[in-house]
Amino acid sequence: MSKLDELIQELCPNGVKYRTLGEVSNITDGFPFSAKDFKVQGAYSIVRISDIFDGVVNVSDKYVDDLPLKIKQEQILHGAEILVGLSGSTGKTGYNSVPNLLVNQRIAIIRNNELVLNGFLKHCLVNSNFSDYCFKNGTGPQNNLSKGILLNYPIPVPPLEVQSEIVRILDNFTELTAELTAELTARKKQYNFYRDKLLTFDSNICMKPLGDVIVSLNTGLNPRQFFRLNTDDAQNYYVTIREIQNGTIVVSDKTDRMNDEALRLCNNRSNLEVGDVLFSGTGTIGETAVISEPPLNWNIKEGVYTIKPKKDMLNSRFLMYILRTDLMKAAIAKKVAGGTVKSIPMAEMKKLQLPVPPLDVQERLVYVLDNFDAICSDLNIGLPAEINARQKQYEYYRDKLLTFQKAEH
Repeated sequence: MSKLDELIQELCPNGVKYRTLGEVSNITDGFPFSAKDFKVQGAYSIVRISDIFDGVVNVSDKYVDDLPLKIKQEQILHGAEILVGLSGSTGKTGYNSVPNLLVNQRIAIIRNNELVLNGFLKHCLVNSNFSDYCFKNGTGPQNNLSKGILLNYPIPVPPLEVQSEIVRILDNFTELTAELTAELTARKKQYNFYRDKLLTFDSNICMKPLGDVIVSLNTGLNPRQFFRLNTDDAQNYYVTIREIQNGTIVVSDKTDRMNDEALRLCNNRSNLEVGDVLFSGTGTIGETAVISEPPLNWNIKEGVYTIKPKKDMLNSRFLMYILRTDLMKAAIAKKVAGGTVKSIPMAEMKKLQLPVPPLDVQERLVYVLDNFDAICSDLNIGLPAEINARQKQYEYYRDKLLTFQKAEH
């Protein structure tokens, strides 16, 4: 019998009481910030829904200098809070460990009280599925949560000794996953460092605007104006940024599909060929891939650009690697425009200055980088698979350990 089983048998042999979040925590709405509250520098960072990733809060790059007069002390994050999205990415959860953060009114702040341990509440809520508790607001497509609904959300509340042992077990899983993730991140940084070093040239190398060394720069087709996706006769793939992975195109059962007529329309627009470089120019900007096989049954969405290099001047894979360097990413960032959805205009894309060494130099660099990339990919295959396995293992034991017989009284 494990220590946890012994504790449960001793302290709660007849089951565990379930309580609402309102009973075991304090829940606060965020503050209704507006654009005028954002400053370039300041003491307080702003957390938005997009800053919550994989159950963790990543600090935003937006700041406020002075706190609004009407803000309440409980609306300031000091660390050890659980955040839940109320609209937009509804139900998205993350744990915050950083002080001096503020959130907007679309995020709820949850803090534990003396009935539950902070770690126990975190494991109960982070990555929870609130879908059964969401509601429609008017006729819009968005699902919503509210503070009132969260107040009534039930969780098991075993004795504190039982909670502590569950936290110890589950923390072991999350700590190991964090270590593996840190190792993977370190390897990627190492690869990026050597790639950028290889692609840094002295002043003797000619710099040219992208538009001078390519045949064309086009984009895909928007289905809303020309065709429908996922019709009964749709057999071809409609490739988006999501399918651009590690320099190639990877389709799955989640990839949208289009019929032959839609594919014909897309081909007329983008005219994909072997050797074209794909570049995500909208939303998540900068993902790249090279078409290595004839694209017989797929084409691209309007947010993906297709670049056709002049073969006597520019190697396709050399261009792909150049577009991935930190220096080029910084240059691209300066040309990005737009509101909610950012993009780089194709006219500005063509103005990007890039080094154009002789073709034989490009080919030698591509040979080295391809081999380096292959080695790193081999090293990385094991780590992501291990991280995924550990995450599934954590989820299994979390669900198992947080499922109790309900006490009758």
